[in-house]
Amino acid sequence: MPRAFAEIAFTPSVQSIQQRQGSASSYAKLLKPEVNGGNILTQREAEFIAERDGFYQATVSETGWPYVQFRGGPVGFLKVLSDTPIGYADFRGNRQYVSVGNLSQEDRISLILMDYPNRRRLKIMGHVTMVDVADDSAVVDRLRDQNYDAMSERGVIITIDAFDWNCPQHIPQRYTLDEIENLTDRELR
Repeated sequence: MPRAFAEIAFTPSVQSIQQRQGSASSYAKLLKPEVNGGNILTQREAEFIAERDGFYQATVSETGWPYVQFRGGPVGFLKVLSDTPIGYADFRGNRQYVSVGNLSQEDRISLILMDYPNRRRLKIMGHVTMVDVADDSAVVDRLRDQNYDAMSERGVIITIDAFDWNCPQHIPQRYTLDEIENLTDRELR
C-alpha cells in the first residue's frame, strides 16, 4: 500500500481502531516521510484500467450521505489520460443525476475497479472535473468510444490523489458471459 492512500484513508479514528485491533504497527510504516507513491499510475494500473468494462463509483451528497453507483460500458471506456488523470464519457442513464448533483457540490470521488476472474481490485480516490458536452464537445468526444452507441452528456475527468491494490482474500471469482465463452473457446481448440 503506498503512502498517498494511507494519508487519505488512515484518519485518526481509523488509526485508533488499528491500534485496538493490533494492526497499527504494520501500517504505521506507510506514513513515514521516506515512503512515497500511490498517486502516479504505472503501466500496471493503466493496463488494468484499460481492461475494465465497469467500476463502482462513490460520491458524497451535500448532506453527508454516501452514494455508490455502478458505471458500465465497453471495455476500456474508462480512459487513462496520463499518469494522474483518468476519465470517461458519462452516458445518459435513468436521469436521476444523483452522482452529477453530488459532484457539483463535492468533487471528491472514490472508485473500485474489479477483476473478478483474477481476484484483483484497484481502489482510486480523486477529485472530479465535469465537462458538459455543450461546453466542450471535443473533450467529451475524446472520452467517448466511437463504436458504442450511447448518448454522452458530459465528460468526467478524475485527477487521482491516491490508489491502492486491495487484498484478494475475499474476492469471489465471477465471470461474464464473454469471459466464459472465451474460456470455453480456448478449451475447445
